[in-house]
Amino acid sequence: MHGYTSKDLGRAFRTVRENTIQIAEDIPADQYGFRPAEGSQSVAETLAHIAVIPGMQMRVHGDRMTELNFEFFQTNMPLLMAEAAQLTTKSDIVKALHNEGEEFGTFLEKLPDEALAEEVHFPPQIQPNVKTRFEMLLSVKEHEMHHRAQLMVVERMLGIVPHLTRRMQERMAQMPQPKAGAQGA
Repeated sequence: MHGYTSKDLGRAFRTVRENTIQIAEDIPADQYGFRPAEGSQSVAETLAHIAVIPGMQMRVHGDRMTELNFEFFQTNMPLLMAEAAQLTTKSDIVKALHNEGEEFGTFLEKLPDEALAEEVHFPPQIQPNVKTRFEMLLSVKEHEMHHRAQLMVVERMLGIVPHLTRRMQERMAQMPQPKAGAQGA
């Protein structure tokens, strides 16, 4: 077993979700329809997708499924897509990010640590066709960070300095400045 626990997963996911919520709050509601390129998801669609996608993992791991087939995805993906499509306003999306994020964070924390090492098998066409629950659950955070990076680029396109950049700039401004003429070692 590894040293990364279910509680660690929950804590790390909540940190990622808090940053996503901050981006959702920083982008004005009148920009939620913005698409960075033709054929891409709008801000609202991306955030709604982020909000609902953990539900798929909760179905798999809440039932401790050990085998996934194409029928599972054919049944569940349309349900998640329909759920995301219902989130159309900024307030609904931010609320869903809060609520669904808290539900998933709690779900992760309550999952027994020994469950993280269990294997889940996929059809042979999917490679690798065996993954641990840990890998699958960690992928939710990775997936959200992927889309959050896209949203940070969108923020720049909209003239918004991302909150993580603002925080770093504030920390840098508080650091002591070297004296004029001082040379580094």
